[in-house]
Amino acid sequence: MRYLIQPAVIRDADVTVPGDKSISHRAIMLGSIAEGVTEVRGFLAGEDCLATMGAFRRMGIDIERPGPTELMIHGAGLHGLQAPDTALDLGNSGTAMRLMAGVLAGQSFAATLTGDASLTGRPMQRIITPLSRMGADIGSRDGKPPLEIRGNPNLEGIDYALPVASAQVKSAILLAGLYARGTTTVIEPAVTRDHTERMLRAMGVAVDQRDGHIGIRGPAALRACRVEVPADLSSAAFVILAGLLAERADILIRGVGVNPTRTGVLDILLAMGASISLENPRNMGDEPVADIRVRSSRLRGIDVDPGLVSLAIDEFPVLFVAAAVAEGRTRFTGIGELRVKESDRITAMASGLRTLGIRVEESDDGALIHGGRFAGGEVESFGDHRIAMSFAVAATVADGPVVVRDVTSVETSFPGFEACLGRIGADIVCRQGEA
Repeated sequence: MRYLIQPAVIRDADVTVPGDKSISHRAIMLGSIAEGVTEVRGFLAGEDCLATMGAFRRMGIDIERPGPTELMIHGAGLHGLQAPDTALDLGNSGTAMRLMAGVLAGQSFAATLTGDASLTGRPMQRIITPLSRMGADIGSRDGKPPLEIRGNPNLEGIDYALPVASAQVKSAILLAGLYARGTTTVIEPAVTRDHTERMLRAMGVAVDQRDGHIGIRGPAALRACRVEVPADLSSAAFVILAGLLAERADILIRGVGVNPTRTGVLDILLAMGASISLENPRNMGDEPVADIRVRSSRLRGIDVDPGLVSLAIDEFPVLFVAAAVAEGRTRFTGIGELRVKESDRITAMASGLRTLGIRVEESDDGALIHGGRFAGGEVESFGDHRIAMSFAVAATVADGPVVVRDVTSVETSFPGFEACLGRIGADIVCRQGEA
């Protein structure tokens, strides 16, 4: 599949985007091992989250879908999962694999986690090391999937300092800590998204969180609760970017999660001169939510604060595009983690931007982008949903048509992306084949 995007006039609009992927994953996982029925509203029915749901169904969990974005998860309790009869295929989802490894580490059975070609090429040693210290037995292919997890119901709590800030690794350790004897503490080098901690508290688990230390005492049972999933800020970022790049647009995106551990993208864009405001702030369950208003803006290049990297880790493809049209130069440093995402996102974005006429200087852990104008052309997404969507938005202000190759993965996180962008005026046609 590929996109053909024509330059377009982005117009005023009032839109919504799908539910938060991170929260949707966690709702399924924690709801499955809670006691009682967890009701979920706003679930993201993208391929990644559906893979997580399928995996827990294969471990005996009854999950009903009363509506497209509604779930009723009949939890089996902390020790109620059943051994799957086949490997659990998690598709393209690194979140699912890392977090599920934490859940499976404390089981009394063995299970194998696998995925597509992209996922099986991603590094997992960062979870294997701490989970092994807790007593799990995890086999891998030189630190990469498939992961063969032979559960140990006698895990021991540990203190673990993360070598790299990662919400996925933190969450894997905390989920294993639910099954472990004693206290499990994770020490973060920088703040990362805290959806796991918030949902654990909502389900009755005491979480001690202070000075970069996050601790829980196990074994710890969970109680089912109602989960309201806000719209995903990572998906809203593409609509925000389209509005900023336009000449005269005023766009309102409703009900977006604005958890402060996720809003680095807004902070960076504001520092670049973006007109972004939060309206009608409120809480949706334990998560802060607001309507985001964005108006077209002239952006300026900046040196991006490395302290914001962990708060915007998924949105750097969007920020690369913003930098490409900003006046002057934008410098990104401390973003080496992007090289082990669904693609090497630094190289993927640098390559595509150069194709579209933007000067980019790449380094091991960053990039220097010189603002300019986008030419038409054909760019590769490398099968990465965020790369594909970022270039689709860039194409709305290009000087000619842009083709983005290999866009099938967009369905993993933003089903209905083309229609949503169409509602604000984008001209995106999705075509079969790569010719």
